[in-house]
Amino acid sequence: MEEIKKIIGSKPLVSIVVPGYNEEAIVAQNLTRICDYMAGFDEDYNWELIFVNDGSLDKTGALADEVARTNSNVRVIHHIVNLNLGNALKTGFANAKGEYTITMDLDLSYCTDHLGSILKTLVSTKADVVIASPYMKGGKSTAVPVVRLYLSKWVNRFMRFAAQEKFHTYTCMVRGYRTEFLKSLNLKTTNYEINPEILYKSMILRGRIIEIPAHLDWTEQIKLGEKRTSGMHVLKTVFSGLMAGFIFRPYIFFLAIGGILLFVSLYIIGWIFFHTFQIMPTIQIDQVYFDDRFSKALGYVFQQRPHSFFVGGITLLAAIQVLSLGFISLQNKRYFEESFHISTSVYNKIKPSSE
Repeated sequence: MEEIKKIIGSKPLVSIVVPGYNEEAIVAQNLTRICDYMAGFDEDYNWELIFVNDGSLDKTGALADEVARTNSNVRVIHHIVNLNLGNALKTGFANAKGEYTITMDLDLSYCTDHLGSILKTLVSTKADVVIASPYMKGGKSTAVPVVRLYLSKWVNRFMRFAAQEKFHTYTCMVRGYRTEFLKSLNLKTTNYEINPEILYKSMILRGRIIEIPAHLDWTEQIKLGEKRTSGMHVLKTVFSGLMAGFIFRPYIFFLAIGGILLFVSLYIIGWIFFHTFQIMPTIQIDQVYFDDRFSKALGYVFQQRPHSFFVGGITLLAAIQVLSLGFISLQNKRYFEESFHISTSVYNKIKPSSE
């Protein structure tokens, strides 16, 4: 904390955005823990805690309102119905007034100390985005269910393979942002894919993205057990993560599949030609021309292996089609990134005059 105080000369406003859905078992306790932690920064920061109650069906909203009544730094925003994580975060971002915005999981599986680490990095590195990563060197995880941890790691590895800029964690919600930069991203996603979308659009705008080690600790979640009715659905999250991987470089998947199909087709076609030329010397016909002997030998191979011609032809056509889609998606991606960059630049220029 002292290191951060030395870096900061004035008192910027920090917005902490925390979404929640059906979290009555932990909402009051964990919002209070965040407030208690941030109270240690009162001499150097103005701060606000924005809790977005995403249409909870239990007492989450009422308990959060009670915390807000006893702490003027806390604001609670209620969604009438559940709008999913993406919309909950966008609501929090739209209402954030701070120079910096930090997003946290209400379950505090990333403890409150990460708030200080993220803020220190934002300020000292002038970063636009700071990612808390348990999967990079120096990060760790504790008591996370094996299946969940395994799937999460592999989804993030998949995204690392697909993305232009290589990080270790693309799905984690615990991050810090320079608020002005964050509000320029024009986010569209309504669900778990919002976190990869933020990184993708930040990369387009050449944002400065820093990744810091984090500790993902599920000890308290394991203790709560069935008392906590919400939480991510593993398979849904994994599926969203895999789909989100396509937003980074969709063309590589088409090119990879097309390349495999092309290899198969060329192998089969090569096999056909090899056997055709192998049989040609044994063909006994009156004509001595190459094309006549070749046609006769090719016909003989077809009689023996008609399925090879069918499979080879179909895979070749499929390869051409898929590779064409890959080149089209590459071109579309470039058009999108260019138009997004231009539109964001225009928006940032006209925004001050319109406000």
